[in-house]
Amino acid sequence: MSVGAVAPSAAPSTAEPSVDAVRLLKADPKVSAAVKRDLQPCIADEYPVDVSYGKLTGGSANDIVVNVLTCGDAVGVGSYVYREQGDEYENVFRAEESPVYAEIDRGDLVVTQQVYEKGDSVALPSGEVVITYRWTTDRFTERARTHNDYSKVVDGETAAPAED
Repeated sequence: MSVGAVAPSAAPSTAEPSVDAVRLLKADPKVSAAVKRDLQPCIADEYPVDVSYGKLTGGSANDIVVNVLTCGDAVGVGSYVYREQGDEYENVFRAEESPVYAEIDRGDLVVTQQVYEKGDSVALPSGEVVITYRWTTDRFTERARTHNDYSKVVDGETAAPAED
């Protein structure tokens, strides 16, 4: 399903066209009602979205990766990939299991999800899961998954062992 027309760019034709990511998200029926409800400006008309352009799906135009964050602590609440289809964009990937963040890495889509155990603060997760996806014909398929555990010694959370 296509969700938004390409916004014209005031930049020279060699530059990447700028897309109104907020409008794209709000018009997209695949974006959850919770993400749409929370998608509010943090300051004036500044929305908490990160937008990246790059080649992911093999099309002639760059794809768009949009991450929606919280205002206060920049926790990712949704990540989306849009592929150009004519003069509109189609949602071809979404991850809404917070906290989540997606990025382009050498033609792959890399999605990072923080892992929290009971008692972890938002600033100090227990670890992360990093999932690498590659576009295959008409969708993303998982290529690799890595789980990283973080040390609890950071920031003095764990006491040093007692010496005899």
